[in-house]
Amino acid sequence: MKRYLLYVTLPYAYSILRPLEHEIRRRGGEAAWFIEEGCPVVLEEGEVRLGTIREAVAYNPVAVFAPGNYIPDFIPGVKVALFHGYAIQKRIEAVDDHFTVRGWFDIYCTQGPSSTPYFKELEKKYGFFRVYETGWPKADTYFSPEVQRKPQNDHPVILYPPTFTRNVCSAPHLMAEIDRLAKTHPWDWVITFHPKLTDPGIIAGYKRIAEENENVIFYEGSDKMPLLQQADVMLCDSSSIILEFMFLDKPVVTFRNSHPGPHLIDVDTPEAVGPAIERALMRPEGLMGESRSYTMHHEPHRDCRCSARVLDAVDDYIVRGHAGLKRKPLNLVRKWKLRRQLHYYPLLEKFRRR
Repeated sequence: MKRYLLYVTLPYAYSILRPLEHEIRRRGGEAAWFIEEGCPVVLEEGEVRLGTIREAVAYNPVAVFAPGNYIPDFIPGVKVALFHGYAIQKRIEAVDDHFTVRGWFDIYCTQGPSSTPYFKELEKKYGFFRVYETGWPKADTYFSPEVQRKPQNDHPVILYPPTFTRNVCSAPHLMAEIDRLAKTHPWDWVITFHPKLTDPGIIAGYKRIAEENENVIFYEGSDKMPLLQQADVMLCDSSSIILEFMFLDKPVVTFRNSHPGPHLIDVDTPEAVGPAIERALMRPEGLMGESRSYTMHHEPHRDCRCSARVLDAVDDYIVRGHAGLKRKPLNLVRKWKLRRQLHYYPLLEKFRRR
């Protein structure tokens, strides 16, 4: 029986890795979770958690999957990068951080035309990893029939999930306007923050809005999928969750988006948010057509088999071995810091036992 490790550093990893876990089980394999200290533990019945990094090493998986930026090199198995979103250039920069190669992974599982060609160039440049276009495992959930069903709300529901990224986060700018709209318009609001958006003043301000307005909910759970299903319109800034919402064929209003286009209704003043939401609720034909084209550029894989292709990529990598690949960079300082962070000192413990 093949064993696979699901590596979690932040709460968004659960919804990305679970479709993969289901496919592993369907194939008769076994999956276990390693959750870094400080990350909420949100496992479902029947899911297996490894409590320490030593247990993760002893588990001896054939592959380790992570939507984050690293997988410790001392855990056995093929290291697979799955990404925590899409290459939408939410920061104003020449090259999206999505394409940063840090030296931890053996495989990059890309999503579509917006990511694969660039990663293929990086594969040639660095030579120590392989790139497979598989689609994003979380897309298996988005394009399932039950998730694609349209919401039936008594009042329009507006979802507001701002990004944490400094300089593009809209939360400080829109607090007063969202409070005003909640009091003056017949809309229900769901506000939820990225786990890295931790400013106590901002959090307290939006919680106050929820406390003072019966039509506002401040959601702190890790599973955003029910929120995306429930909402009719998203208000955001430059978060990659915009694209995920568009997978459900729903319109998005943005505030000072870093790369606006015809697939969005983008505004640059708080006062313009309300009229933009009213327009979005009408679902203009041109806007929705542009949105569908935009999402296809990022994720053309809609057959709910992305997770299957990821596992096939691992099998192919194992069969081919390291033939034709260069050695990974040493990154000794970063690797030592990670060992300290995870309290993994096998050599020191070996000497202590003598």
